[in-house]
Amino acid sequence: MFAHTNPLHMDVFQSVVRFEAEVVAMTAAMLGSKKKSSGGQICGNMTSGGTESILLAVKSSRDYMKTTKGIKKPEMIIPESAHSAYDKAAQYFNIKLWRVPVNKEFQADVKAIRRYINRNTILIVGSAPGFPHGIVDPIEELGQLASSFDICLHVDLCLGGFVLPFANKLGYPIPPFDFSVKGVTSISADVHKYGLAPKGTSVVLYRNHDLRKHQFVAVTEWSGGLYVSPTIAGSRPGGLIAGAWASMISLGEEGYLENTKKIMEVSKRLQKGIEEIPELFVIGRPDMTVVALGSNVVDIFEVNDIMSSKGWHLNALQRPNSIHICVTLQHVPIIDDFLRDLTESVKTVKENPGPISGGLAPIYGAAGRMPDRGTVQELLVNYMDGAF
Repeated sequence: MFAHTNPLHMDVFQSVVRFEAEVVAMTAAMLGSKKKSSGGQICGNMTSGGTESILLAVKSSRDYMKTTKGIKKPEMIIPESAHSAYDKAAQYFNIKLWRVPVNKEFQADVKAIRRYINRNTILIVGSAPGFPHGIVDPIEELGQLASSFDICLHVDLCLGGFVLPFANKLGYPIPPFDFSVKGVTSISADVHKYGLAPKGTSVVLYRNHDLRKHQFVAVTEWSGGLYVSPTIAGSRPGGLIAGAWASMISLGEEGYLENTKKIMEVSKRLQKGIEEIPELFVIGRPDMTVVALGSNVVDIFEVNDIMSSKGWHLNALQRPNSIHICVTLQHVPIIDDFLRDLTESVKTVKENPGPISGGLAPIYGAAGRMPDRGTVQELLVNYMDGAF
């Protein structure tokens, strides 16, 4: 494999491998690898982001279940709040996908998921937290379900991996979410989000090496020589891996605890401020730093357009129609400005309902009302095709 690699390049390669191993080990330690219940074999690799981490976890689960249970027509079950990367994985890896509605608390509905499990099920999914509403799924219950049917359980910690462990240490009531939970077979956690590493760095972890071996691709019959690759990418950016290592080393546990304390306090302040605006309500009970808000009085997408005109760029959500903000350190000193602008935006929409020129509210509203989701899908594909 390395016939054309000079000694200097080998030194760089070995350094990058060491950095990756240390990032994986530090992340695993945050997520339960030191606890006896984890089994003591947690392992993993770095990837380019949460989507690749999820894709690899799904691929590994598929191949592991084919080897251990002979499943040749794989299916996976996810709550509708789960990231769209699972849809991508289903398409890429020829897996039938069941997307199940969440419960009244906007969490994965364990009883509903159980009804979809059959002899072809390879994987169920939980999020900690889910991207739309910042709510942690009942991972313990999902773990019990996965264990009872001897199937895989992936926990998406891409957003919460570098917040929840520290929020837990700070005394926030965070439900169990990591490898200390029996039944969890893999976890994804993004270092480039709250880990504050360079964009393009994530980690995928497995409970043991038997699972992770199914992530690798090894080729023995190529005329170019023997080939083995740990992740989807062939060429991997050593600079980003080193940057992630440097970020984690420089911040350390104290740095992450300090950051988490600030953003969790601001998140609670944000929730309280939203609840004080009569026309708005918070979606569910957020466990972390993502807060979603909706309204039964005004068009929330029109509120979003007014906020955009004031320089705030929020994510528009559906089922139910809502918008959310992901609180970061940048929001800490300006949260009162945000709440003031939000109050004014709601007032503007209430007094003058109707879309503003150039706003996206009509598009989101129309898409939400279209019963034929295939038409919406076609519109999205055509939009993407025309953008490049």
